[in-house]
Amino acid sequence: MKQIFFMTFALLFAVVCSVQAAETKIGYVDLNKALNESEEGKKAVKVLEDFFKSKQAVLEDKRKEIASLDEEMAKQSSILNPDAVKSKKEERDRIARDFQRMVKDSEDELEKKRADFMERIIKDLNEVVKKIGEEEGYTVIFDRVQSGIMFIPGKLDLTDKLLKRFNEVSKSRPAQK
Repeated sequence: MKQIFFMTFALLFAVVCSVQAAETKIGYVDLNKALNESEEGKKAVKVLEDFFKSKQAVLEDKRKEIASLDEEMAKQSSILNPDAVKSKKEERDRIARDFQRMVKDSEDELEKKRADFMERIIKDLNEVVKKIGEEEGYTVIFDRVQSGIMFIPGKLDLTDKLLKRFNEVSKSRPAQK
């Protein structure tokens, strides 16, 4: 009697597990790839590059100003009195400090813009992943990089589907900067 009960329980457990396994649908996305290859990601990169170039031009002007002062000081150091040399050196040091501050501020501003773009785009990508998961009945969808997945068959990769859907959703929204 115990053997029949145990066999029935084991068979029932196996059936429940196989039914449960049949209903499990797993996928993954590569959010880094989606971020870099999406239209929104490409636009963000372009905006950041333009911002960087504009800041670089201003910084280059300051760098030239410092170099010009260095040249001027080198040429005139022998003919200027000590007070004038000291004054020129103080002016050069002030401009150099301003330059260093501008570099730091530009780097900080660029990093903040980059982080803002990434945060917004990743949030939007996550919403699209959630919709795909709900609409197509996925049990779980992993981020390939964040989850630490070492191997998973390519047929479970939803990144291209995510890119397509995200680009469609992005085109229907008003442009953001």
